[in-house]
Amino acid sequence: MMYEIEVFVGNHCFINPEIFEHWLKGCTVSDAARVQQAKTSLKAYGATLEDLISDVVDHYRLFAALEEMLKTPPQLSHQLVYQFDPETINMLIQKYYHFDPTVIREVFGRKLNARNRKDLDDISDELNIPLKSCRRQFDNVKRVFKTVEDMSGHLMDNIKTHFCLRKNLAKEYAAIVFIINNRFETGKKKLSYLTFTDFAICANYMISNWSYSSEDCHNHEDMDVDMDRNFLLDLREVKALTEKDYIEEHRGLMRRALQPVLRERALNDMDGNFRAVSKTIINIAYGLNHSRESRDIFIDIYEKLIEQWIQWMWTKSEVSAFLTAFKDTALQVDIFRSNAKLAKVWERYMVTFCHCVLQMFPV
Repeated sequence: MMYEIEVFVGNHCFINPEIFEHWLKGCTVSDAARVQQAKTSLKAYGATLEDLISDVVDHYRLFAALEEMLKTPPQLSHQLVYQFDPETINMLIQKYYHFDPTVIREVFGRKLNARNRKDLDDISDELNIPLKSCRRQFDNVKRVFKTVEDMSGHLMDNIKTHFCLRKNLAKEYAAIVFIINNRFETGKKKLSYLTFTDFAICANYMISNWSYSSEDCHNHEDMDVDMDRNFLLDLREVKALTEKDYIEEHRGLMRRALQPVLRERALNDMDGNFRAVSKTIINIAYGLNHSRESRDIFIDIYEKLIEQWIQWMWTKSEVSAFLTAFKDTALQVDIFRSNAKLAKVWERYMVTFCHCVLQMFPV
C-alpha cells in the first residue's frame, strides 16, 4: 500500500512566549501543560494532552539550550545555530533578565556569593516563588554586577550595551549594582516597609547627582558605580553650617520661610528641634565620605529623621516644605553666600537627599 507524506523542513525557530514564561518561573512541564490546556481547546486542533506535553518538552529543551547564550545576550544575535527574527531575540533577552521586585528586595542585603545562593531556599519559601526562578534572578544580578563593576563610563549605558536591555530595565539593574557596590544597609527590620522601587528610585537619584556621571562631576571617565570622591571631599566643608552662629542664622531664615505654610504646632516642632535636625542632615552629608557611615544612609534617614517626624505627626507635605526651605534658606547663610563652589556642592547634595527622604517617608 502506498502512502503520500508531505514534509516541510525549515530552520526558523518558533518560540511560544507563554511557555517561555512558564520555564522562567520554574514551572514543571506538567504544570506548564495544564496551564496551556486551560487556555486552549485541544479538540479544536485535533490534539491530545500528550501532544501538548510533547510540545512543552520540546520548548523546554530549546530554552535549556539557549540559556548559555542568554548569559551573554549579544551572542544570541550572532550565533548561527538557531534562526530567530530580531523581535524574538529581544523578547527572549528582556524576559530572561526580567525579575520579581520582591526577590531582588531580598538580594539587596546579601553578598553575591555561593553561600547566599544556597540560602535562596528561604526566599523561595517565604515568597512562594520557585527556587529555580530565584536562582536565575540571583545569577543574573551577579552576572551583571561582575561584568560592569570595574567599567568606566555610565553604568546604565554599560548594562544596555553588554546585556542588550531596554532602558527602563537597564536603569533598574543600574540601581541594583549601585546599591550592592556601595553596600548600603537595606535589611534592617525598620526598613522592611520600603520596596524595591523605593530603593531603586533613591539609588538612581544618587547615580545621577552623586556619582561620576553627574553633570557637576569633572571626571566622567571614572566608574559611576562609585560616588564622586571629589564631591564627597568638598561635602565635608558643609560641616561649618553646624556652628552656633550659622545655625541661629539658618533657624531665623527657616522660621520666616515656613511660617506661612506650616501648622503652628509643626512650626514649633521645627523651631524647638532645629539644631538637632540640622546637625543630623549635615552629619549624614559628612558621613558619606566614610564608607562605614555611608552604608547606613537609609537607616540613618529613617531612625534620625523620619521616626521623629512621624512622632510629631508631620504630613509628607510638611516634610517636603521643611526640606525645601532647609535647602534654599541655607544658601542665604553667609558661609554659602561667600562661597559659590560650596553652595553648588550643597545643592548637589540636598536635591538628591530631599528626593530620597520623601521617597522613604511613609504615606
